[in-house]
Amino acid sequence: MKKKYFTMYSNDKAKRKINKIKLFANKTPASNDILEKVKEKLLTENFEIVDDSPDLAIAIGGDGTFLRMIKKFNYDSNITYVGINAGTLGFLQEVKIEDIDLFIMALNTNSYKMENIGVQETSIETDKTKDMHYSLNEIVIREKDLNTAKFNIIIDDAEFEKFVGDGILIATSVGSTAYNLSFGGSIVYNTLHTLQITPIAPLNSKTYRPLLNSLIIPENIVIEIIPSKSKSSLLLSIDGDNKIYNNVRSIKTVVTNKRIICLRLENYNFFEKISDKFISN
Repeated sequence: MKKKYFTMYSNDKAKRKINKIKLFANKTPASNDILEKVKEKLLTENFEIVDDSPDLAIAIGGDGTFLRMIKKFNYDSNITYVGINAGTLGFLQEVKIEDIDLFIMALNTNSYKMENIGVQETSIETDKTKDMHYSLNEIVIREKDLNTAKFNIIIDDAEFEKFVGDGILIATSVGSTAYNLSFGGSIVYNTLHTLQITPIAPLNSKTYRPLLNSLIIPENIVIEIIPSKSKSSLLLSIDGDNKIYNNVRSIKTVVTNKRIICLRLENYNFFEKISDKFISN
Protein backbone atom coordinates (compact mmCIF):
# COMPACT_ATOMS: atom_id res chain seq x y z
CA MET A 1 0.00 0.00 0.00
CA LYS A 2 1.32 3.41 -0.94
CA LYS A 3 2.32 5.51 2.06
CA LYS A 4 0.05 8.51 2.67
CA TYR A 5 1.09 11.96 3.83
CA PHE A 6 -0.76 15.01 5.07
CA THR A 7 -0.84 17.56 2.29
CA MET A 8 -1.80 20.58 4.36
CA TYR A 9 -1.42 20.93 8.13
CA SER A 10 -1.32 18.08 10.61
CA ASN A 11 -3.93 17.97 13.35
CA ASP A 12 -3.19 18.37 17.06
CA LYS A 13 -2.95 14.61 17.65
CA ALA A 14 -0.22 14.36 15.00
CA LYS A 15 1.95 17.08 16.55
CA ARG A 16 5.34 15.90 17.63
CA LYS A 17 6.59 16.43 21.14
CA ILE A 18 9.37 19.00 21.13
CA ASN A 19 11.96 18.96 23.89
CA LYS A 20 15.43 18.53 22.35
CA ILE A 21 16.45 21.47 20.15
CA LYS A 22 19.44 22.09 17.87
CA LEU A 23 20.34 25.70 17.03
CA PHE A 24 22.04 26.74 13.79
CA ALA A 25 23.25 30.24 12.93
CA ASN A 26 25.10 31.80 10.03
CA LYS A 27 28.41 33.47 10.75
CA THR A 28 27.18 37.04 11.17
CA PRO A 29 27.54 38.69 14.59
CA ALA A 30 23.82 39.56 14.58
CA SER A 31 22.78 35.93 14.08
CA ASN A 32 25.15 34.72 16.79
CA ASP A 33 23.75 37.29 19.21
CA ILE A 34 20.23 36.07 18.45
CA LEU A 35 21.36 32.46 18.89
CA GLU A 36 22.64 33.20 22.42
CA LYS A 37 19.42 34.99 23.36
CA VAL A 38 17.24 32.17 21.98
CA LYS A 39 19.37 29.57 23.73
CA GLU A 40 19.00 31.38 27.07
CA LYS A 41 15.24 31.69 26.66
CA LEU A 42 14.84 28.01 25.69
CA LEU A 43 16.91 26.82 28.64
CA THR A 44 14.84 29.01 30.96
CA GLU A 45 11.73 27.22 29.65
CA ASN A 46 13.38 23.81 30.31
CA PHE A 47 14.06 22.86 26.71
CA GLU A 48 17.19 20.82 26.11
CA ILE A 49 19.84 22.16 23.70
CA VAL A 50 21.53 19.29 21.84
CA ASP A 51 23.91 18.69 18.93
CA ASP A 52 22.50 15.38 17.71
CA SER A 53 19.06 13.78 17.23
CA PRO A 54 16.96 16.89 17.95
CA ASP A 55 13.17 17.02 17.93
CA LEU A 56 13.38 20.52 16.45
CA ALA A 57 16.14 22.21 14.45
CA ILE A 58 16.13 26.02 14.33
CA ALA A 59 18.01 27.98 11.66
CA ILE A 60 18.93 31.55 12.62
CA GLY A 61 19.82 33.63 9.57
CA GLY A 62 18.47 33.76 6.03
CA ASP A 63 17.14 31.16 3.65
CA GLY A 64 20.65 29.87 2.96
CA THR A 65 21.07 28.98 6.63
CA PHE A 66 17.81 27.03 6.53
CA LEU A 67 18.91 25.12 3.42
CA ARG A 68 22.29 24.28 4.95
CA MET A 69 20.59 23.07 8.12
CA ILE A 70 18.29 20.57 6.44
CA LYS A 71 21.12 19.40 4.20
CA LYS A 72 23.27 18.74 7.28
CA PHE A 73 20.50 16.48 8.60
CA ASN A 74 20.11 14.85 5.16
CA TYR A 75 16.47 15.97 4.98
CA ASP A 76 15.59 13.74 7.94
CA SER A 77 11.79 13.56 8.20
CA ASN A 78 12.01 12.60 11.88
CA ILE A 79 13.12 16.14 12.70
CA THR A 80 10.89 19.22 12.64
CA TYR A 81 12.46 22.35 11.10
CA VAL A 82 11.88 26.06 11.56
CA GLY A 83 13.78 29.28 10.89
CA ILE A 84 14.23 32.62 12.64
CA ASN A 85 14.77 35.34 10.04
CA ALA A 86 17.97 37.27 10.67
CA GLY A 87 18.64 37.72 6.95
CA THR A 88 17.01 39.79 4.21
CA LEU A 89 14.07 38.19 2.38
CA GLY A 90 13.88 35.07 4.56
CA PHE A 91 10.96 33.41 2.81
CA LEU A 92 11.80 30.03 4.36
CA GLN A 93 12.24 31.58 7.79
CA GLU A 94 8.98 31.38 9.73
CA VAL A 95 9.76 33.47 12.83
CA LYS A 96 10.49 37.20 12.86
CA ILE A 97 13.02 38.45 15.41
CA GLU A 98 10.35 40.46 17.23
CA ASP A 99 8.24 37.28 17.56
CA ILE A 100 10.82 35.09 19.30
CA ASP A 101 9.03 35.22 22.66
CA LEU A 102 5.74 34.36 20.96
CA PHE A 103 7.47 31.47 19.18
CA ILE A 104 8.89 30.01 22.40
CA MET A 105 5.49 30.38 24.07
CA ALA A 106 3.97 28.48 21.15
CA LEU A 107 6.48 25.65 21.68
CA ASN A 108 5.53 25.53 25.35
CA THR A 109 1.80 25.39 24.69
CA ASN A 110 1.85 23.29 21.48
CA SER A 111 0.26 26.26 19.70
CA TYR A 112 1.67 25.64 16.26
CA LYS A 113 1.04 23.78 13.02
CA MET A 114 3.19 21.34 11.07
CA GLU A 115 3.46 21.43 7.31
CA ASN A 116 4.66 18.62 5.04
CA ILE A 117 7.07 19.84 2.35
CA GLY A 118 8.08 17.73 -0.65
CA VAL A 119 11.78 17.12 -1.30
CA GLN A 120 13.17 16.97 -4.85
CA GLU A 121 15.21 13.88 -5.69
CA THR A 122 17.63 14.13 -8.61
CA SER A 123 19.86 11.47 -10.15
CA ILE A 124 22.70 12.40 -12.51
CA GLU A 125 24.06 9.64 -14.71
CA THR A 126 27.38 10.03 -16.52
CA ASP A 127 29.35 7.46 -18.49
CA LYS A 128 31.13 6.51 -15.24
CA THR A 129 28.98 7.52 -12.27
CA LYS A 130 25.44 7.85 -10.98
CA ASP A 131 24.87 10.42 -8.21
CA MET A 132 21.77 11.21 -6.17
CA HIS A 133 21.02 14.62 -4.66
CA TYR A 134 18.17 16.06 -2.59
CA SER A 135 17.03 19.68 -2.87
CA LEU A 136 14.34 21.79 -1.28
CA ASN A 137 14.25 24.69 -3.77
CA GLU A 138 15.50 23.76 -7.24
CA ILE A 139 18.06 22.44 -9.64
CA VAL A 140 19.45 24.53 -12.51
CA ILE A 141 21.02 22.83 -15.54
CA ARG A 142 23.37 24.68 -17.90
CA GLU A 143 26.30 23.95 -20.18
CA LYS A 144 29.54 24.00 -18.18
CA ASP A 145 30.96 26.96 -20.15
CA LEU A 146 27.56 28.69 -20.23
CA ASN A 147 27.24 28.16 -23.96
CA THR A 148 23.84 27.58 -25.55
CA ALA A 149 22.31 24.44 -24.03
CA LYS A 150 20.47 21.85 -26.09
CA PHE A 151 18.40 19.32 -24.17
CA ASN A 152 15.77 16.72 -24.90
CA ILE A 153 13.11 16.95 -22.17
CA ILE A 154 11.21 13.75 -21.36
CA ILE A 155 8.18 13.89 -19.02
CA ASP A 156 6.57 10.70 -17.76
CA ASP A 157 8.46 8.70 -20.44
CA ALA A 158 7.04 10.87 -23.24
CA GLU A 159 9.18 13.24 -25.31
CA PHE A 160 8.09 16.77 -24.45
CA GLU A 161 10.40 19.12 -26.32
CA LYS A 162 13.86 19.82 -27.66
CA PHE A 163 15.02 22.80 -25.61
CA VAL A 164 17.53 25.35 -26.85
CA GLY A 165 18.52 28.28 -24.64
CA ASP A 166 20.65 29.26 -21.66
CA GLY A 167 19.38 26.49 -19.41
CA ILE A 168 16.56 24.83 -17.52
CA LEU A 169 15.42 25.45 -13.95
CA ILE A 170 13.29 22.80 -12.22
CA ALA A 171 11.80 24.07 -8.96
CA THR A 172 9.77 22.55 -6.16
CA SER A 173 6.64 24.18 -4.79
CA VAL A 174 8.67 25.79 -2.00
CA GLY A 175 11.34 26.79 -4.53
CA SER A 176 8.74 28.43 -6.76
CA THR A 177 9.26 31.64 -4.75
CA ALA A 178 13.05 31.52 -5.06
CA TYR A 179 15.21 31.61 -8.23
CA ASN A 180 12.22 30.37 -10.24
CA LEU A 181 10.38 33.63 -9.66
CA SER A 182 13.26 35.61 -11.17
CA PHE A 183 12.73 33.84 -14.50
CA GLY A 184 9.00 34.45 -14.61
CA GLY A 185 7.91 31.14 -13.10
CA SER A 186 4.66 30.75 -11.17
CA ILE A 187 4.20 30.78 -7.39
CA VAL A 188 2.88 27.43 -6.15
CA TYR A 189 1.37 26.71 -2.73
CA ASN A 190 3.91 25.13 -0.35
CA THR A 191 2.27 21.75 0.13
CA LEU A 192 1.28 20.83 -3.43
CA HIS A 193 4.50 18.80 -3.93
CA THR A 194 4.95 19.83 -7.56
CA LEU A 195 7.92 20.39 -9.83
CA GLN A 196 8.01 23.36 -12.21
CA ILE A 197 10.05 23.44 -15.41
CA THR A 198 11.07 27.03 -16.11
CA PRO A 199 13.11 27.83 -19.24
CA ILE A 200 16.06 30.21 -18.90
CA ALA A 201 16.32 32.49 -21.94
CA PRO A 202 14.88 30.00 -24.44
CA LEU A 203 15.91 30.56 -28.05
CA ASN A 204 12.76 31.27 -30.04
CA SER A 205 13.16 31.33 -33.82
CA LYS A 206 11.92 29.66 -37.01
CA THR A 207 14.32 26.82 -36.29
CA TYR A 208 13.79 26.43 -32.55
CA ARG A 209 10.35 26.60 -30.92
CA PRO A 210 10.73 25.66 -27.23
CA LEU A 211 8.07 26.37 -24.63
CA LEU A 212 8.47 29.95 -23.43
CA ASN A 213 6.51 29.59 -20.19
CA SER A 214 6.92 27.46 -17.08
CA LEU A 215 5.15 24.10 -16.81
CA ILE A 216 3.95 22.61 -13.50
CA ILE A 217 4.23 18.84 -13.01
CA PRO A 218 2.50 16.84 -10.23
CA GLU A 219 4.33 14.62 -7.76
CA ASN A 220 5.54 11.15 -8.80
CA ILE A 221 6.02 12.26 -12.44
CA VAL A 222 9.67 11.93 -13.52
CA ILE A 223 11.27 14.70 -15.55
CA GLU A 224 14.30 13.60 -17.54
CA ILE A 225 16.82 15.92 -19.18
CA ILE A 226 19.04 14.35 -21.87
CA PRO A 227 21.83 16.44 -23.47
CA SER A 228 21.48 16.56 -27.24
CA LYS A 229 25.26 16.31 -27.64
CA SER A 230 27.17 13.22 -26.52
CA LYS A 231 29.92 13.80 -23.95
CA SER A 232 28.25 16.97 -22.68
CA SER A 233 29.76 18.70 -19.66
CA LEU A 234 27.07 20.35 -17.56
CA LEU A 235 26.97 22.79 -14.68
CA LEU A 236 24.33 21.83 -12.14
CA SER A 237 23.29 24.17 -9.36
CA ILE A 238 21.50 22.24 -6.59
CA ASP A 239 19.99 24.64 -4.07
CA GLY A 240 22.82 27.03 -4.90
CA ASP A 241 25.65 24.46 -4.70
CA ASN A 242 27.41 24.29 -8.07
CA LYS A 243 28.72 20.98 -9.42
CA ILE A 244 30.26 20.12 -12.81
CA TYR A 245 29.51 16.77 -14.42
CA ASN A 246 31.33 15.52 -17.49
CA ASN A 247 29.92 13.18 -20.13
CA VAL A 248 26.36 13.43 -18.79
CA ARG A 249 23.94 10.88 -20.18
CA SER A 250 20.79 11.73 -18.27
CA ILE A 251 19.38 13.79 -15.39
CA LYS A 252 16.17 12.60 -13.75
CA THR A 253 14.28 14.56 -11.11
CA VAL A 254 11.05 13.90 -9.21
CA VAL A 255 9.14 14.58 -5.99
CA THR A 256 7.88 11.29 -4.57
CA ASN A 257 7.49 10.19 -0.94
CA LYS A 258 10.31 12.08 0.74
CA ARG A 259 9.12 14.96 2.95
CA ILE A 260 10.43 17.28 5.60
CA ILE A 261 8.23 18.70 8.36
CA CYS A 262 8.24 22.46 8.93
CA LEU A 263 6.80 24.16 11.99
CA ARG A 264 4.41 27.05 11.41
CA LEU A 265 2.98 29.46 13.95
CA GLU A 266 -0.79 29.33 14.30
CA ASN A 267 -1.20 32.69 12.55
CA TYR A 268 0.76 31.52 9.48
CA ASN A 269 -0.97 32.33 6.21
CA PHE A 270 0.76 31.55 2.91
CA PHE A 271 -0.97 34.32 0.98
CA GLU A 272 -0.21 36.96 3.59
CA LYS A 273 3.43 35.91 3.43
CA ILE A 274 3.48 36.23 -0.37
CA SER A 275 1.97 39.70 -0.07
CA ASP A 276 4.42 40.73 2.66
CA LYS A 277 7.55 39.46 0.88
CA PHE A 278 6.78 40.28 -2.76
CA ILE A 279 3.94 42.80 -3.04
CA SER A 280 3.58 45.14 -0.06
CA ASN A 281 5.73 48.26 0.08
